[in-house]
Amino acid sequence: MSSTLSPNIATLFTSSVNTTSSSIASILEASYGGATSGTVTSSQNPIIALRIAQQNETKDIQAEAKSPQVQRDIAAFTKAVNSAKTAKQLLQNPTVLKVLLTANGLGSQVGFPALAQKALLSNPSDPNGLANQLSSTNSQWLSTAQIYQFATKGLSIIQKPSSISTLANAYAEVLWRQSLDKQTPGLSNALYFIQNAQKFTNATQILGDSVMRSVVTTALGVPQQIAFQPLLAQEQAITSRLDVSKFQNKQFVQSFADRFLAVTQASNMNAYGSSSSLVGLAAQARSLIA
Repeated sequence: MSSTLSPNIATLFTSSVNTTSSSIASILEASYGGATSGTVTSSQNPIIALRIAQQNETKDIQAEAKSPQVQRDIAAFTKAVNSAKTAKQLLQNPTVLKVLLTANGLGSQVGFPALAQKALLSNPSDPNGLANQLSSTNSQWLSTAQIYQFATKGLSIIQKPSSISTLANAYAEVLWRQSLDKQTPGLSNALYFIQNAQKFTNATQILGDSVMRSVVTTALGVPQQIAFQPLLAQEQAITSRLDVSKFQNKQFVQSFADRFLAVTQASNMNAYGSSSSLVGLAAQARSLIA
């Protein structure tokens, strides 16, 4: 890994520390203990909330799948998929797009149906296709187009019962994760990160996935302004601070998710700590549920 940042990147980082590890720990401990504060955004320590979510994941996703709204969405989705004549017709259905995009990590794009239709109908093997063009900023477009292959196989893949079942389960899981954010901001992204981190082996892949990008840059303290820098500079901002190969280590991934949540919580409270203090906070929180 590179040990230094280029001058234009280095100027984006600050070395100032506005709070100590004890002050951050105190804030989160107050939150976990139920104390009130005008700036507290979660009713419990976010790292403990993560452990609880992990422990209850299976049954909570099953409960989400049985909720009336999810069942209505899946029923409408399944009916539309089975009755569609062409992929273009199918992707013009708002409920289909909502379920399909949400289940494949593209829920934020539901409000752009024309873009979604064009991207998913493009040939993923065509380097000039829209899905490929969009992959530099969001790789989920390309991966989704590759999974269902609407351009070359029409409806044959998505109409498989196994595909419908997989989409229904993924839709319920995403909605469950999103519901957790109402109580603990960042928890949905932390769970996604833990589940998928091992798939990422370089900074380019991380930058191409919106959730991974958010988790990694937040945990490392990389400012949002980095997005305006050239891709090589963005990659350097990550690799100079992180050995991506460590994502193959489950314990490291869990600790990194802890750190992301600690930074997110501190940021929401307008309290920023050094890297070492945040790592200490994560260790302290883990000890509470050991």
